Amino acid sequence: MSQTAIRETPSHAAPGPRRSLSTRSLPKWAPLGFAAVSVLLGVGLGVVAGWESRIQWGLVSALFFVVISYTVTSAVENRRQAKDRLATSIVWVCFVLAVVPLFSLIGVTVSRGWKALDGYFLTHSMAGVPGFEAGGGVYHAIIGTLEQVGLATLVSVPIGLLTAVYLVEYGKGALAKAVTFFVDVMTGIPSIVAGLFLLSIMLMFKLQPSGLMGALALAILMIPVVVRSTEEMLKLVPNELREASLALGVPKWRTIMKVVIPTALGGITTGVMLAIARIAGETAPIMLLVFGSQLINTNPFEGAQSSLPFYIWEQYRVGSEASYDRAWAAALVLIAFVMILNLVARGIARWKAPKH
Repeated sequence: MSQTAIRETPSHAAPGPRRSLSTRSLPKWAPLGFAAVSVLLGVGLGVVAGWESRIQWGLVSALFFVVISYTVTSAVENRRQAKDRLATSIVWVCFVLAVVPLFSLIGVTVSRGWKALDGYFLTHSMAGVPGFEAGGGVYHAIIGTLEQVGLATLVSVPIGLLTAVYLVEYGKGALAKAVTFFVDVMTGIPSIVAGLFLLSIMLMFKLQPSGLMGALALAILMIPVVVRSTEEMLKLVPNELREASLALGVPKWRTIMKVVIPTALGGITTGVMLAIARIAGETAPIMLLVFGSQLINTNPFEGAQSSLPFYIWEQYRVGSEASYDRAWAAALVLIAFVMILNLVARGIARWKAPKH
């Protein structure tokens, strides 16, 4: 009996026929291959059809990439993987469609702006230089942009930060709803409207054009962006941190200052930089309120000033080859200005972020 049991045990314990869990799969380099084939097909079709626009070639190549990815994956793997590949392909196509114009813009700006960009251009103004002749610089516009954007930031950031703190930490009832409504409305206000509003005040009180008036118009455009971005960042702070601080007997205002705001500082700084980038390129308020100037004016509270956007528009309006070169060089300076601000902001956010 025992021998029979011993003989039967292996037969019961022995595994049955194994089912292979492995299926056919595409190699990791398959998407690159799909992309290469798609580009070849798109270019070939564009050449045969006589399309002159490279945009058409790119769009057709993107369509080929999506179709080929789905078809080949369905044939080699299965429909489930094909659907996943289809979604991934669409995401990549959208990413490329968003990035290509950006890099194209930066490439054109660098290639055309590099001609006139040198030390002389950065340290001299347009005083005494006819617009249609070579020479001159952008120093006066850089000074104006720095002062106007700096004043707008000093005005808008405290107001926007405190408004966001009120909406998240204290705001309830009709007042909070009204503030939220007006912030949403102000987000979509065109820059020319803000400029006309300040212009009407200037005419009522007989004020002279100055960098301060332009900065106030820019602050109106900047405040709703700061409020909305800061509000979203404060909402992401876990309530457990607030409750732990309040449980220790820390007042609410101190909890906000020492716990909530430092925790969200990285996102708040990013939002402020987005707001600065939003106003750094505005031209209409400067045209209405600052008037522009060919001279260096370091006093934003008195007299006309220039700015980088106004300088670009001014040089483009002249229409000569030298003025076009100056306009592209000023555009490159403006892009570098915004990029440096973003890098500095990220460094400050990382430095001030709470240590874990």
